[in-house]
Amino acid sequence: MRRELQFVLDNLLLIPHEQLPELYGELELLRATVWQRLSAPAVPPIGHDELLDVSQASERLGCSRDYLYRHHHQLNFTRRLGRKLEFSSLGIDSYIKTRRGA
Repeated sequence: MRRELQFVLDNLLLIPHEQLPELYGELELLRATVWQRLSAPAVPPIGHDELLDVSQASERLGCSRDYLYRHHHQLNFTRRLGRKLEFSSLGIDSYIKTRRGA
């Protein structure tokens, strides 16, 4: 058990009776937060994202540069910087994973 929780447990009898409802509320908040984290899907840590140019993205995706220019508006990993199109490397990885599963 965590040291902080063990401290509360060890000193529970020393806490004044009138402070017990507040303690109980804090424990319920803790319990609800843990339950919410357990029931939410696990999110992998976000790695370093880099922006790829059209040539790099087309090579990684196995498609032509022309295809990317024509369909960039349908790809959620596209980033427009002025007139230049760039592509999120993490977005491409996610896209490839979902396409493999389909």
